[in-house]
Amino acid sequence: MIIAVWIPLLMPLLAVPAARRLAESLPPRAAAWLLTGCAALLAGCTTAALGLLAAAGALRLPPVAALGHLSLPLADGDPAVMLPAAGAAGVLLAACALAAAYRARRHRTELRTARRATAPHPVSGDLCVLPDAEPDAYALPGRPGRVVVTAGMLRALPAAEREALFAHERAHLAARHHLFLLTAALAEICHPLLHGLRAPLAYALERWADEAAAARVGDRRVTARAIGRAALAAGPHAPAPHRPRTVLAATTGPVPRRVAALLGSGPAAGRPRTRSGFRGRRLVAAALLSCVTFSAAAALDAAADLHASVEVAQGEAR
Repeated sequence: MIIAVWIPLLMPLLAVPAARRLAESLPPRAAAWLLTGCAALLAGCTTAALGLLAAAGALRLPPVAALGHLSLPLADGDPAVMLPAAGAAGVLLAACALAAAYRARRHRTELRTARRATAPHPVSGDLCVLPDAEPDAYALPGRPGRVVVTAGMLRALPAAEREALFAHERAHLAARHHLFLLTAALAEICHPLLHGLRAPLAYALERWADEAAAARVGDRRVTARAIGRAALAAGPHAPAPHRPRTVLAATTGPVPRRVAALLGSGPAAGRPRTRSGFRGRRLVAAALLSCVTFSAAAALDAAADLHASVEVAQGEAR
């Protein structure tokens, strides 16, 4: 166990660059699912490893050993190493749990505050118009979801581009993109190296919504102009009051790159077109799959070793 339990803690060093590389060659929707799934799986393996370390150390303490009916301390690992490691793992696990709970609660509170702030303003279907002069627009999740837009943004765009902008924000709501970002944020709390997945995930989600908007309005150029003009209008202006930090908006992210993708290619943008490109993507995918599988297998192996050690110690008592 002492070796296997460390593997999930180190594997993100290899998995995060591989996931970022693979996401660049996938369509936006597939890239978003890949990055979110990797973040969740790697965070789960990290949490399991910390839990196993903490449990192994706790079972060496006489009161806990008595509760588990252990006659002898566990034989797995050197106590001089395991006890400090277990203490550190326990502290980290508790800190992660508290931070994740705080992050989830803050996300919920921000959404509630934003909905209360937008409630007094006119609503047409799923569209809520704020009287603010500063251009802004974003997707506000909830039941029902709202596309929030300011009067300044409406004045900045012609009618066709407004529809493209609204279609973009509605795509965020329909696919519940805020949950993808929340998952990545919670995963980052479990392992700081997973922070490297958040920027490519946000870009993939924006590209996903861009493609959905282009398909909805039937004109990729109009969609590209809407995104570019909205970003230029928003410019250095501060976001609308009470706008949650976790919501998605068409004006965020690397807008020039997104506009270029809309103007220069179709929904399959990023797919390799050469045989060597396909081969390279397969290699990266195989490497990423190996990292995630190895991490999960190591966590399971460590759990099995701990269980076997506990059974041996319990057997001595019978």
